[in-house]
Amino acid sequence: CRDSNGEVHKFDSQWRNADCYDCTCSRHGIQCCSSFATPVEYDKEKCISIFNKEECTYKVVEKDDHSKECPVHVWVG
Repeated sequence: CRDSNGEVHKFDSQWRNADCYDCTCSRHGIQCCSSFATPVEYDKEKCISIFNKEECTYKVVEKDDHSKECPVHVWVG
């Protein structure tokens, strides 16, 4: 299987790509799904979601003070 970056993967292999998706290669092709949960229900006027690519996680913080986390009511993924 050749991924979107042109890298070749063996059949029945698994890997996490640079965009934090877990991928598998089979004789039918490549399948990828997110390895992270995405916040969807939080106060979007007061807060912002920030994605950490090194840890493959979102953090939801106040726009004016990133040291203060905001409650998230629903995550998907």
